[in-house]
Amino acid sequence: MARINLLPWREEMRQEKKKEFLIQLAVVCVFAVVAGFIWIEAMDSKISAQNQRNKLLESEIANLEKQVVEIKDLKNKRKELLDRMKVIQDLEGRRAVIVHYFDEFVNATPDGIYVTALSRKGDFLSIEGVGESNNRISSFMRKLDDSEWFSDPDLRSVVAKQIGGQQAYNFNMRIKAVVPVDEEVGAK
Repeated sequence: MARINLLPWREEMRQEKKKEFLIQLAVVCVFAVVAGFIWIEAMDSKISAQNQRNKLLESEIANLEKQVVEIKDLKNKRKELLDRMKVIQDLEGRRAVIVHYFDEFVNATPDGIYVTALSRKGDFLSIEGVGESNNRISSFMRKLDDSEWFSDPDLRSVVAKQIGGQQAYNFNMRIKAVVPVDEEVGAK
């Protein structure tokens, strides 16, 4: 039998296969590194794009919040203006009411009654004056009570005094001022 030594040939084949394996391994490693780099770059670009979108959204949200604050301020100003307009309209509508009060007061004041002080707090009038007799003061109270512009006359005090050699009566009364229903409707 012939003896053939195949060991060197096998050794060369192993070396060649080892080289091929190392080359393939190097190619796969390079491919993996390139793929990893591409993947990392793609993710970084997506993250930066999302960060830009987030910044844009945050700036738009801040602008909208400013607009909401401005809208609230405008609504408050509008409400204040409407309240002022309502007050002005009420004042304009009630402008003639004070004239009616004085006219009715003059008509209700009989001869022999002299009013020395008249003050108003809310709906109540305080009247101080001098009357020639208790009957005239009573008549004054009845006329005020019969008036549609006044109600609930309340005589607080009557003091008899000598004024100029004659008997006179200082009085203090309180009366409620009211607006008749037809005047209220007309004012509105």
